[in-house]
Amino acid sequence: MAQTVRSPGRRHAPARDSGRRRPTGSLFATDGRPHPLQETLMVVTGVLGILAFVTAMFHSLHLVSSWAGLIGILTGAYGQYISRTTWERFGLIMGLGSSAVGFYLGMAHGGLFGGVIA
Repeated sequence: MAQTVRSPGRRHAPARDSGRRRPTGSLFATDGRPHPLQETLMVVTGVLGILAFVTAMFHSLHLVSSWAGLIGILTGAYGQYISRTTWERFGLIMGLGSSAVGFYLGMAHGGLFGGVIA
């Protein structure tokens, strides 16, 4: 609300171009700096999420889906904790969602140690 209120005596001065781009608010908006750790966690979470989701469709692969889902949830949660941009958060949420689905279906099909420990 404070951004829309202007004092009646002052006119809006044109913005000076300082060479920097203003944030656009889009999904791909970044701060212009590299974030290698956050991007690595985003990719790892996405790969583990896809692995957990696909292997959860097969009953006999419950060990792969449950472990990949669990590790994907943990890496995604840490990535969310240290993420800096909207793009990173978006990718992490996609990976977290698919990791969680794969983890829960893997747990329903036999769990983390189903059939290995008698």
